Amino acid sequence: MSLLERYCPRVDFASTEDFLENFKLNLPGDFNFAHDVVDWYAEHEPGRTALVWCNDRGDELILDFRELRRRADQAANFFKSRGVGKGDAVLLCLKGRWHFWTCLVALHKLGAIAVPATHMMQTKNVVYRLERLNFRMILAAREAALMDNIKQAVAETGQDIFTVCVDGPAEGWEDFNALAAAMPDRFERPAPGSPEATSLREFILLYFTSGTAGFAKMIQFDHAYPLAHIVTARFWQECLDGGLHYTVADTGWAKCAWGKIYGQWLCGAAVFAYDYDAFNAAEMCKRIAHYKVDTFCAPPTVYRMMIREDLTGIDFSNLRRTVIAGEPLNPEVYRRWLEKTGHRLFEAYGQTESVVSVATTRWMAPKPGSMGRPLPIYEVSLMANDGSGRRCERGETGEIVIKADPLDPPPGLFRGYRDDPDLTASSWHDGWYHTGDLAWMDEDGYLWFVSRADDMIKSSGYLIGSFEVESAVMQHPAVLECAVTGHPDPIRGQVVKATVVLAKAHRAPEGADAAAVAEHHKKLARELQNHVKAVTEPYKYPRVVEFVDELPKTISGKIRRVEIRQEDDLRVAREQE
Repeated sequence: MSLLERYCPRVDFASTEDFLENFKLNLPGDFNFAHDVVDWYAEHEPGRTALVWCNDRGDELILDFRELRRRADQAANFFKSRGVGKGDAVLLCLKGRWHFWTCLVALHKLGAIAVPATHMMQTKNVVYRLERLNFRMILAAREAALMDNIKQAVAETGQDIFTVCVDGPAEGWEDFNALAAAMPDRFERPAPGSPEATSLREFILLYFTSGTAGFAKMIQFDHAYPLAHIVTARFWQECLDGGLHYTVADTGWAKCAWGKIYGQWLCGAAVFAYDYDAFNAAEMCKRIAHYKVDTFCAPPTVYRMMIREDLTGIDFSNLRRTVIAGEPLNPEVYRRWLEKTGHRLFEAYGQTESVVSVATTRWMAPKPGSMGRPLPIYEVSLMANDGSGRRCERGETGEIVIKADPLDPPPGLFRGYRDDPDLTASSWHDGWYHTGDLAWMDEDGYLWFVSRADDMIKSSGYLIGSFEVESAVMQHPAVLECAVTGHPDPIRGQVVKATVVLAKAHRAPEGADAAAVAEHHKKLARELQNHVKAVTEPYKYPRVVEFVDELPKTISGKIRRVEIRQEDDLRVAREQE
């Protein structure tokens, strides 16, 4: 019996229906990913590759499970020497450093709560986290102003927190590498029933959501979360024993947990990590080819950048499967990726609050723009977005909901928003978790994303989904990226607005004066408006078109439409004063 089959008794299915009806997970009550997966490999298959890591400075590190365990055990002993124990929170601001993997495993062994965070946090972001959660320690990479921002935040809050740098000695910081290297390289699993032993429903991971609106929420997960990612890795990403999987995500993003540790190792695949200094689509493609990555996952933003590159001469022959998630897939991106690489894109849907819940599996033909079908790990449905609790008919738009008891949720679903019962109750009630995302289901059972519930545009009595208009705009060759939002209008209430980043070849000529640029943009705006009228219902065309150099995004690459709406609201308010 393989390690995977211990927790997923059946991994081969004949069809989607077979998968939906017969999939099952085993959930041992004392499961701990660090001990039951990492240590198991270290003892039974010590030479199996766990991590392939590189950066832009020419550094490379390949860890097998024997070495991974050794480094993780040293880290666990270091954490313990500083008083970190079961239930204690540790903030991890490590970007793409290899230390993330050893430290996360170490914290799991201790039963501590790992809190990954982006390396791009400003002082106010750190202060917010320190005020919401008591941290025992902060580990940071030496990235831009990160360490200064952390030190300033610790001083402002007056908290007594160990601050540790993973990139060597730094004034005012402990040196993780030196201190961990001096520790014993074995950490024994606590005896069952002891106060240090862990159980399935205890917390191991917490994310402050990057969010597209409002303050960050604290989303917490238990020890069942890693096991639920078997669905993510095996049945969507298609990670196989001996493969090498690459998900484009820094360690501060929840997508890292989706694609860079849990499910992949459970499936027997190694994970690839590229700690780049600045994103470069062409260089990323070269790394994929050089290291022979066979399964690849990225958000739409990355694919949009990659398809703009000249990929001639890059050998993608090792790629078996390419998948996409993070935001809805524009069909135009699907078409151009297929043309350039010969690979189809298999879309999926999930949230920071869950593992993948809807996906295009191996038995399904992709429908470009569709998320796929609900997976068996959750009972997913569409509910009328009017508070009635009515289930939607095929073709009717409704909110994506997941059936779940908040006191005993299915594996992989979050355990509520920490210290915020009102927020938890507002999204989790009447036996359903309400995602806030709108979609419709076709006759084949595929789900099609419409928009976030708060992204629906109400114009002259029409309800218009932003994603459909974005997909139409994206078909135009002049468009690199696009965000569609509702823009205030005194007559219609709202009108459709498209905020557009132009492809290089369609930008105004270098050195053109303001009048020439304005005329160029005016002409392109008319072209885009007529294009949208031609490919979708005419009333959905963007009456307002704005051209920008870049769109506001979260660290995970999601477009912050709320920021565009807020700026427009302020601009309109000032004009009316």
